[in-house]
Parts: sequence; C-alpha cells; structure tokens
Amino acid sequence: MAFSSDNVDLFLAVIDHGSFSAAARALGRVPSAVSMAIANLEAELDLQLFERNSRAVVPTDMARALEAEARHMAGQMRRLQAHALSLHQGLERRLTLAVSPELLSAAWGEPLARLADEFPSLEVDVLSAPQADARRMLHDGTAQLALLYDRPQVDERESFQELGSEVLVAVISPHHPAARERNGHFRLEDLVDIRQVAIVSRAAYQEDKRVLVSRKLWRTDSHQATLGLVQAGIGWAFLPRRLVAPLLADGELLVIDFASMSNQLRLWVDVVWVNDRPLGLGAKRLIALMKNIDGLEARPGHV
Repeated sequence: MAFSSDNVDLFLAVIDHGSFSAAARALGRVPSAVSMAIANLEAELDLQLFERNSRAVVPTDMARALEAEARHMAGQMRRLQAHALSLHQGLERRLTLAVSPELLSAAWGEPLARLADEFPSLEVDVLSAPQADARRMLHDGTAQLALLYDRPQVDERESFQELGSEVLVAVISPHHPAARERNGHFRLEDLVDIRQVAIVSRAAYQEDKRVLVSRKLWRTDSHQATLGLVQAGIGWAFLPRRLVAPLLADGELLVIDFASMSNQLRLWVDVVWVNDRPLGLGAKRLIALMKNIDGLEARPGHV
C-alpha cells in the first residue's frame, strides 16, 4: 500500500503549506526528507501529485482528487489515537446517567453535548427513574451517576456534587372542582383531603415525605404522567416551575395559593455516585461539566 498514516500527513502538509520546506517546518522534519517521501509516494502510485517550480509546489488534479479521502483518513487516525489515549487514561466504554423524572426539564443536555464533543467514542445511556429507583441503580451498578434531589438522610456509601436548586410549584387544573369552588385559594389543610398525584418508586412505595401532603394519593413514575393527570382534573401536584410555566401562562394550570405559607418547595439538586466503584474519565468529566447547569439556582454564597 502506497498510502500510510505517515505519508498521508506529509501529502496534506505539502498541499496546505505550498512547499516542501514549509511542510517540513510544520512537521518538524528536514525539507529533503519531505521531498524524497513525496517522490517515493508518486513512484509507488505512478502518479504525479505535485508540479514543482522555483517558487512553489502546486497540487495536480490527481492530488486534488485524492485530497478529500486523504483528509478523511487523517481524521480517522486522529480519532483512533484520541480513543486509544482516552482508554489509556481510563475512559469507560459506556456511561449510564439516571435522572429523577422531575429533573428532566433541567438543562442537563448541554453538559452531555459537550461530553459528546470531547469523547465521541463514549456511549451514553440516559434513563429516567423515580428517585428511589435511581439510587438503587447506582448501588447495583446499573448506573454510574444519578441526577437527584438531595436526600433527607446522608448515605455514607454515596458521594455527591451539589449543582443548585429546583423549585417545585403546587398546581391544579382550573377545571378541578376544588379549584372552581375555592377560586384557586387554599389552606394547606384543604389539600389533605384533595387527591394528590405524586412521583414515587416503581418498587415498594419509597416516598419522599417532603412532597406528600394529601391522604389521597395517585402515584406515577414520571413527571409527564403526573402532569397529564393534573391537567385532566384528577388531582393536584408539586411540579417543576420550569415545566409548568408555559401552562400557567396559557391558563391551562393554576398555581395553588396557600393562605398562610409559600406554594413553592425548593429542593437542592445533586449529581450522585457510589464510593466503592471508581469513576471513569467520562463520568468525572460530566460531573465537572454539570456544575453550571442552566436553570438551577446556586446556593447563596456559592458560585
């Protein structure tokens, strides 16, 4: 084979720099070695690739015909080298991120886009799972990272990086009988007897008491299912402000106004991993990229 990774780089350097001497400087070689390598390549291909004159080296039509494929080959070699280096440095083959459904509306896609640019060979799975299920996935090794609300109790097996906070808003359909009866104004005790729709684990109900108010509960495992049930007038729910803002603006949902307290619940958001499994290069980089997710508010005094 006449073309190799080495002489492809030489071939493209001569095209890009217009002379053997300039190409040699760019590659850290002597001009005579570059000139000889190109001559040998032309002999093996039985093609004239460059017109030589006293001022410049000009690619022939033959060289131009080969240029696109040569650049593609050079790009493939660079990607192969980068992949090999990443593996050497500890890049995992696949990274799984479990995301609590309420946080699906946060702008975590941008950090993943940057991760994809930096590690194009890394396979990433993003799975939605209620918080208790996402934590279970961390501990059984199904996921390496989880995007969760802060846990009521610290688990010494887990480490985390705080990312900011998300605001949950109490909302109800304007067509719900209780909303029409009270014109959107409730006491907290009123909600105890009005059906609440809440996101909980798919397994045995492992419920976050911070978001549960009513004695009458319908349970889902996704924020979209919860939103659909609330819009249908089945009950009320705490949902992310970012998610419900357009529906509130259009009058499709109402904010529940409590007479004596705020109708918002602020929860802190963490990216979580377990201590007994070393993180790969991709997971470590994603944690760093997630520190400035748009739409999550930083804790006062933190940047």
